[in-house]
Amino acid sequence: MAKFYGLIGYVETKEIRPGVWEEVVTKLPYYGDLIRNTRKLQGSEKVNDDISIANEISILADPYANENFHSMRYVEFMGAKWKITDVEVQYPRLILTVGGVYHDE
Repeated sequence: MAKFYGLIGYVETKEIRPGVWEEVVTKLPYYGDLIRNTRKLQGSEKVNDDISIANEISILADPYANENFHSMRYVEFMGAKWKITDVEVQYPRLILTVGGVYHDE
């Protein structure tokens, strides 16, 4: 089992001034294990196929992660940001399933 170290991005919508809401990103570093490491190409009618991975990463959760796992949006892995598609709580660990590339605004 490979080891993992990377940033996880939490995205929350906060009111920055009256009537104006904005997504605020909080990035925190985590250690863990890479449980599954796979990739697949998704064919489409575009020139280039989309790359998607179906990796599972197990992280040791701190109190912030346990309370805000619903806000996890992406994980930085292998030089790219990947969307977190699923979070499974197995205290004291969180199992993250990642999918396609995450695109910032």
